Amino acid sequence: MRPLPTLRQLRYLVTVAETLHFGKAAEKCFVTQSTLSAGIQDLEDLLGVTLIERQSRRKVVVTPLGEDIVQRARKLLTDAEALSDAARAGADPLAGDLRLGVIPTIGPYVLPGVMPAARRAYPDLRLFLREEQSARLLSDLDAGRVDAGLLALPYETGDLVVHPLWREDVVALLPQGHDLSGQARLTDADLQGVDLLMLEDGHCLRDHALQACGLRGPRENEAFQATSVRTLVQMVANGLGVTLLPRSALPVEVSDGAPVVVRPLEGAVPARTIALVWRRASPRGRDFRLLGDLLIANAPAGMLPL
Repeated sequence: MRPLPTLRQLRYLVTVAETLHFGKAAEKCFVTQSTLSAGIQDLEDLLGVTLIERQSRRKVVVTPLGEDIVQRARKLLTDAEALSDAARAGADPLAGDLRLGVIPTIGPYVLPGVMPAARRAYPDLRLFLREEQSARLLSDLDAGRVDAGLLALPYETGDLVVHPLWREDVVALLPQGHDLSGQARLTDADLQGVDLLMLEDGHCLRDHALQACGLRGPRENEAFQATSVRTLVQMVANGLGVTLLPRSALPVEVSDGAPVVVRPLEGAVPARTIALVWRRASPRGRDFRLLGDLLIANAPAGMLPL
């Protein structure tokens, strides 16, 4: 039998390709830099090709052939992890490591209530969280960097298994004393005439919020685009405009006594559906459904059942 690359060598290669830095790759693989470098060299000698060009102490370039090998290596590593997961899933439910990707407009508002319940119900589960915007999260899932993802629909998920959990509406946040703060509900016409503060492009909440109340972007009255919900709340508190927030964010981001007013939207439909997604070929479907049940049982207050 001809010699074959080891999974460890492939892991070293993929990590170097992701970091483009031998030192950082070694840290992520929990080995010394010399061990990682030797592993890459052994892999190149075994295959008889150059996969990584070391142009300087700081600059690393993956060769065109190396890029192809990296993609194949990712698939092999994902399949190897699936083999291990299948064995574990057959023995104990929700045990071992589970890497969960989550978007920034869900994680801080959903997971704090779930983590203690998960530890109580499944003490052998080690849940690792990776926060990314939706597009990057799905890329991580496809590449095997995460096992499952928690995101907001509607969003194109391709061939992934989609397990909806609950629906959520959005509300308007206004500065205290704003001209519209005396109204019990706000209409689309009300929002047309105010400075609207929204998340920047790339955050799906922006589109979900606008569509929920019949608005479309980009809009002339979008005065500011922020990178986080917390920044939006601070801008509103300083009297710089109005924003739209998911209901689950209110207990976390809007403190008691903050100079802001919360108002529901007239005629708005639920802005988004929170769902758990995973690769169709994953052997841990039972685990993910159990995790979904745990999420539903510990959903933030005010969520709308499906």
